[in-house]
Amino acid sequence: MGHLSRSSSSPPSKPVRPRRVVSGRDRVPLTLPPDLLATKLHIPQPRPNLVRRDRLLAALDAGLDRPLILVAAPAGFGKTTLVSRWMQLRAASAEPPLGMCWLSLDEGDNDPGRFLRHLAAALHHITPRASEMVLALSQASSSPPFPAMLGVLINDLVPLPRASVLVLDDYHVIRERSIHEAIAFLLDHIPPRFHLLIATREEPPLPLARLRGRNAVAELGQADLRFRTDEVTTFLQGWLGLTVSPADVGALEARTEGWITGLQLAALSMQKHADVAGFLAAFGGSDRHVLDYLVEEVLDRQARPVQDFLLRTSILDRFCSPLCNALV
Repeated sequence: MGHLSRSSSSPPSKPVRPRRVVSGRDRVPLTLPPDLLATKLHIPQPRPNLVRRDRLLAALDAGLDRPLILVAAPAGFGKTTLVSRWMQLRAASAEPPLGMCWLSLDEGDNDPGRFLRHLAAALHHITPRASEMVLALSQASSSPPFPAMLGVLINDLVPLPRASVLVLDDYHVIRERSIHEAIAFLLDHIPPRFHLLIATREEPPLPLARLRGRNAVAELGQADLRFRTDEVTTFLQGWLGLTVSPADVGALEARTEGWITGLQLAALSMQKHADVAGFLAAFGGSDRHVLDYLVEEVLDRQARPVQDFLLRTSILDRFCSPLCNALV
């Protein structure tokens, strides 16, 4: 294939301008480097007609007396929705106001430099001077080491006049060891009014045993995030307008084990069936909507060797290590 080239008569391309974003309640402008995405710093807007989950909102409020709040559960248990709703309510009612920062992580943030720049940009709302310094230093030809620049941010967080929370959403995508070590360093030297909230699909490789021993972590897990009977009823009747008997609600709760996305997918299919009880009796992992979700959100996100293993062993009802080895 030949190369496409710009003719000498065409005008020169315009330089890429850094994006300016406005973050937080104080509306502090920030000039972002071209490789950073402003949308990763925005608190997601909760969907309308959510089931209000006061017990979980109260648990997050109580977590503000610990340095770390850990929300860990598999895909589809409403972690991002819960945390963003909590921050929305805190912004409207907290007095004095709570400092809030958000960073949605993705695979590209496994690069330590990119992670640090996104972290500094997220913290800009509460530490503008240090954040701008770190962003400038990280783009220099001979930038200081990662721990030194993290120390700049930590030192600037010490005199915070109000409680503040940084949310790291989708932390499970981070595999880079140096980033885990940096977060552990932050937790070991966390300032008194600063809190870190990690939302993740799996327990992160952080010194959680030590933090638990210090009573320094508040945790919400899969068992906490499951929809309970009253929440299932509210979801079906309030959000979808479905009239469902208590027996059917109990059956759906049992079939999905309170898995929020499973409930939503079941409800979408349920609307097409006149025999609700019969549908619920047959509903399971083979439902088309459930299969599509699990493939897109779980299977496709696994490493290729894991995908190969899962596909090859999926024909088994029961398995052991020698049998799996024979198949793969």
